[in-house]
Amino acid sequence: MSITTRHRSNYSFWLLNAAAYLTWLGILVAALPALNGTPNRTLVLVLFGLFFAGLSVYVFLEERPYLVHVYLLFQTAIAVAISMQVPERAASGISTFLFILSAQAMLFLPLIPGLVWILFFIGVTWLAGFFAFDVLHANDFVAILGGYLFFGTFGAGLRQANEARQRSQQLLTELQEAHEQLKAYTSQAQQLAVAEERNRLAREMHDALGHRLTVAVVQLEGAQRLIPSNPERSASMIEAMRAQLKQALTELRQTVSALRSPENSAGLNGSLATAVTHLAQTFQEATGLPVQLHLPETLPLLPEAHRIALYRAAQESLTNVQRHANAQQAWLELSANDTQVTLTVTDDGQGFQSEGADGRFGLIGLRERAKQLGGALTLGAAEQGGARLCMQLPIPHVEAADV
Repeated sequence: MSITTRHRSNYSFWLLNAAAYLTWLGILVAALPALNGTPNRTLVLVLFGLFFAGLSVYVFLEERPYLVHVYLLFQTAIAVAISMQVPERAASGISTFLFILSAQAMLFLPLIPGLVWILFFIGVTWLAGFFAFDVLHANDFVAILGGYLFFGTFGAGLRQANEARQRSQQLLTELQEAHEQLKAYTSQAQQLAVAEERNRLAREMHDALGHRLTVAVVQLEGAQRLIPSNPERSASMIEAMRAQLKQALTELRQTVSALRSPENSAGLNGSLATAVTHLAQTFQEATGLPVQLHLPETLPLLPEAHRIALYRAAQESLTNVQRHANAQQAWLELSANDTQVTLTVTDDGQGFQSEGADGRFGLIGLRERAKQLGGALTLGAAEQGGARLCMQLPIPHVEAADV
């Protein structure tokens, strides 16, 4: 906290300021009758004025402890000088002035230096009483000692209250800053969530519609070539294409439904093994490309996100085999152990150029799916000479099995 703020807060201790000025005024009024007709009247009034000036500037010394010591020494000297000019009021007058200084010392100084100053004031009061009356009665000294302790405690209490208020203000400022940061983080999280949802829907549309439309285009091209020579086969291919387009329309509707209500996003109906088997059969029927399928007898129970990711990986892989591999056969294998499930798709085609494959949107989407689930997607060459795609996902802890 800045010095300016602390000065302002300490100066708001109007009760202590008012007590100091009223005490000064009371001592001045009490001393005036004794000064009438005395040659030192002007000097005493000047000393009272200097003490008043000191009371007016002490609030600016909080962050300058060395000046606080100078101030206290100066005010003590003024009080002693006044008491020397009005001897009969030495004991009471100087102690009353020093009561104010004891409160100010405890307000602006740490505990130990403040207590040292109070002891100093007690010693000055005792010496003033001794020189004025030769002796200071025990009852008077105990009363004066109690006054110093009371005013010192009052000053220390004000200091603690001020420090507590400053800490509260600092905590409030930090809380407001944290609140603003939290609002900024919340806004960023919302933007990231929107971006992630857009990416997810983009992957779904590409993986689902892209596969269906690719197969439909292949069938349409084949049917067009067979119309003159084999119209029955051409009609069969067109019928298969119609089924693919109907399925694509269904998936498009599911995606639009997810856009309107994310919690109702489309899932994978049935078990993963059943869905992959159906995918391989329809792909083989539509393209004429044989797909050798290898599935385990049982699969662990997987979360929907895992099953969709593996299914989309199989779908995208077969689509790429049809579009880019120029293959004669494909192999699709699904396996699992205690820690992970693995999908592998290979072909005997011409493979792919690594710099082109990694930049395909569908493969980028598969990598994102695998990474989000803590797995990995790898591309490489197959033993048969074509391409090999492998997605590995960790298996969460479950109790049942997905068959």
